[in-house]
Amino acid sequence: MASETSPTGQQQAVYNVPVEIAVVLGKANLRVNQLLKLGRGAVVELEQKTSQPVEIYANDILVARGEVVITQGDKIGVTLTELVKSYNQAR
Repeated sequence: MASETSPTGQQQAVYNVPVEIAVVLGKANLRVNQLLKLGRGAVVELEQKTSQPVEIYANDILVARGEVVITQGDKIGVTLTELVKSYNQAR
């Protein structure tokens, strides 16, 4: 009999399913004519304020919010600050 901490064969199979994680910094609404005028160096202003958390999606489902950080090697990461309630309750 497997212990409660050891995953079953079915659980192990699920644990190996790839999940796409996307972090949304913010959103903007543009008219088509504004979009067509964009070129190199253009800045698109987002609705998000710098003090607001970013949204973290797993396979297009909002699962958490967090703060953008710089990690080792000058890469961007996200520190989770909040699990979204509907996602957290499903666990």
